[in-house]
Amino acid sequence: MVIQYRNLQKIRFPVYELSSGNWEKLDGLLFLDGKIVDDKNMTGDTLGIRRIQTPHTNLFKLKNQIDTVRGILKSNNKYFIDSYGMPFIYEKTEFCKLKYYRIKDIKPKDTCSLLKLDGVKNLFVIPRPPPTDTQYAGVLHNGARPWLLYDYSETKLKDTRRKV
Repeated sequence: MVIQYRNLQKIRFPVYELSSGNWEKLDGLLFLDGKIVDDKNMTGDTLGIRRIQTPHTNLFKLKNQIDTVRGILKSNNKYFIDSYGMPFIYEKTEFCKLKYYRIKDIKPKDTCSLLKLDGVKNLFVIPRPPPTDTQYAGVLHNGARPWLLYDYSETKLKDTRRKV
């Protein structure tokens, strides 16, 4: 299945990078290059639960876990599997503007922080505050609207674009 940024809601995080698109489904097993990635013959809703239960020992090693959309966009890989066990190809199709804004305020909360930027109306929820020397945040725009916090910078970088 091919996923683009407009239909990312079809996948369930976390996702894991796969080394290639040579996957094959056979008798409830998902193989990648001769090794088992998922065993749908086991009970359980998630990939992790089924992998723990499987009696097979030739499991494909899932190394890189990605927890956010930003992680997929920044990845150089295009082959992934989500937590439900659905392998997919992420295809970058459109360009979005990347603009840098001065960080106005960071409000710590119990389990996250809220990031306020100069010139942006909405707040961004971040898992932890950026380093203290960080002054700017890069934001991807979907059309004219701010969409996704992309990165941080100590200095204001030139506005560019990224393929998403």
